[in-house]
Amino acid sequence: MKRNILLIAVFVLSQFATMQAQDAKSDSYRMKGYVDALMKKMTLDEKIGQLNLITPGSGIPTGSVVSTDVENKIKQGKVGGLFGVIGVDKIKQAQKLCMDNSRLKIPLIFGSDVIHGYKTTVPIPLGLSASWDMKLIEHSAREAAIEATADGLCWTFSPMVDIARDPRWGRIAEGAGEDPYLGSQIAKAMVKGYQGDDLSKNNTMMSCVKHFALYGASEAGRDYNTTDMSRVRMYNEYLPPYKAAVDAGVGSVMSSFNEIEGIPATGNKWLLTDLLRNQWGFKGFVVSDYTSVNEMINHGVGDLQTVSAMSLRAGLDMDMVGEGFLTTLKKSLREGKVTQKQIDDACRRILEAKYKLGLFDDPYRYISEERMKQEVLSAARRKAARDLAAHTFVLLKNNNETLPLKKSGTIALIGPLANDKSNMLGTWAVSGDPQMSIPVLEGMKNVGGSSVNIIYAKGANISDDTLFAKKINVFGTRIDIDKRSPEEMLTEALNAVNQADVIVAVVGEASEMSGEASSRTDITIPESQKILINALSKTGKPLVLVVMTGRPLALTQENSLATSMIVTWHAGIEAGNAIADVLFGNYNPSGKLSATFPRNLGQVPIFYNHKNTGRPSGPNSPKFQSNYLDAPNTPLFPFGYGLSYTSFSYGDISISKTNPKGNEKITASITVTNTGKYDGEEVVQLYIRDVVGTNTRPLKELKGFQKINLKTGESKTVSFSISPADLKFYNHNLKYDWEPGEFHIMIGGNSDDVKMVKVNWAK
Repeated sequence: MKRNILLIAVFVLSQFATMQAQDAKSDSYRMKGYVDALMKKMTLDEKIGQLNLITPGSGIPTGSVVSTDVENKIKQGKVGGLFGVIGVDKIKQAQKLCMDNSRLKIPLIFGSDVIHGYKTTVPIPLGLSASWDMKLIEHSAREAAIEATADGLCWTFSPMVDIARDPRWGRIAEGAGEDPYLGSQIAKAMVKGYQGDDLSKNNTMMSCVKHFALYGASEAGRDYNTTDMSRVRMYNEYLPPYKAAVDAGVGSVMSSFNEIEGIPATGNKWLLTDLLRNQWGFKGFVVSDYTSVNEMINHGVGDLQTVSAMSLRAGLDMDMVGEGFLTTLKKSLREGKVTQKQIDDACRRILEAKYKLGLFDDPYRYISEERMKQEVLSAARRKAARDLAAHTFVLLKNNNETLPLKKSGTIALIGPLANDKSNMLGTWAVSGDPQMSIPVLEGMKNVGGSSVNIIYAKGANISDDTLFAKKINVFGTRIDIDKRSPEEMLTEALNAVNQADVIVAVVGEASEMSGEASSRTDITIPESQKILINALSKTGKPLVLVVMTGRPLALTQENSLATSMIVTWHAGIEAGNAIADVLFGNYNPSGKLSATFPRNLGQVPIFYNHKNTGRPSGPNSPKFQSNYLDAPNTPLFPFGYGLSYTSFSYGDISISKTNPKGNEKITASITVTNTGKYDGEEVVQLYIRDVVGTNTRPLKELKGFQKINLKTGESKTVSFSISPADLKFYNHNLKYDWEPGEFHIMIGGNSDDVKMVKVNWAK
């Protein structure tokens, strides 16, 4: 009887799967028929018009160019989409202009940089990645999609999945750090969060993975700079997160500014066609980054007509702002430099995206004042942002159990970021309003209550350098240089400290000190704040440093002076409340670093999954080993590192089989115990080393992680299933396979602190 029931269940499931496949095929046929019929009516100018993405200049553009004569171009069918337009009223106005005046009434697609929340901003992506919590990250993208679509948008230029190992590069703030496995998991989670299970729903939006490809490896950490690496490194270390997004069904891809193997990415046929479409099977459309077609001229590969034709032939479908497609493709077609099929293919992909978004059924699908009033900046959404932010903070040091703070006594709250709304949102919060954010002082009062006496003093400017401040303050005041002298502010701060039991100093970067076009050659805290921190440490009072940043910083001096130190990134609209929740112990911090923090700039680039040299560093550091003369090789804080108010102990690894063969799976288990005073969460991390390979292999690679919650005194056994699929890599022939031999299985709380067992795996 049980066997019959099982057979019936299997049959029903198989029939359901068949029906789903048939429905998908039917939808595809319907879409093809609709687009075919529409394209037969379109003129060449209208087809090229669909390839044109422009901005009217409201909001914050990412470059110096702003589109002109937008209204007439929309009426003439010369625009496929708009970005930089925020708000239901403005989007409705633009869509109505198109639907009422253009010949074929092909709706516009509306995009925006919804990078870490929409108006309800959450922590910057580097901060989100430090949560190591895929459900929370997916939920953050889902919430952003609900809010952004309620305000009329249907396309987001997110996630950015560039692997970044050089903290000088400001855009490290926008990604998930240095690791391809963690980055891939986050890429999948964000695409799923934005796009949901049906793009035609009015609360889902099309995702655009960027920047394809390798942008995070810009030489010297300088933005927009050259990138050059072997294909082995590309495939093993830098490409996996992009592929994960494609496998998750991302609807669009954005090309990057950099060149690859001497050819700019925007015009690179190997990248956009051979790899993306032919190898990976991507079916969506590719959009350039902001004027990246035109910028190929500066790379030295031709004039505007040449680079536009080159980009189209390479597989680019939509030209952002530069209008090289709009102004030159017709001529290139006449001269045989592009084909009608290439124009048609690009046009078709954009029309298919609009079809999938349901815009042909209802061009105003995403435009609803009622939804906007209900969803945008709702109390529930702000609470979710507060809870999420608390999960991203990384406790780096906590001597003498200084944290959590008591909700009594007197706290000296010091620092240029302690009562500052303008820097809470972080970089690329284009639709957020900094003045709606909660600063730390307000949050401390909200959470601490009336029994805590908080004395605030600014203490220092973020920077005293007026020229530097001018560069940072492009989009509004982020570095506010006080009218008082540095000495006056410091004296005020020390007077406050004299009356206090403990010091909380909120220091770090202004929000625009990281992000696009915000590369730095100095990744330390500015000198003005260093002077403040040094003076505070000399008072002898417990010193808690709250570090706001968009990148890994070299915090060696600060680490030596602080009693406790916690990195909060730029935490979004609810920053102050979330920071206070953690400082006062309402939430026990559980974040782990997704990017290595160096001891100094000279170690950069530094990352955990490096390879051995022929003369690897040893314990005694003799002369002829791969060492620095003036510093250790090790980082200040390694990848995966993060403390808790409680403590966790790890038992030994139990392995189900030490000599597996072929496609067998093995299980590695470890018991983790909360040995401290507080309930807490721990990210248990699995690393594997392939000891001998036909290609040299990293010393360790992240292959899995689990975030667990343990009550004080509680133990849990965490198990990881490992198969040959986890051992695969691309060799020098770019063959993706695994090789038999010895493997080290490592489990622990960060990349430097692991237990290890050896396994010999035969084919």
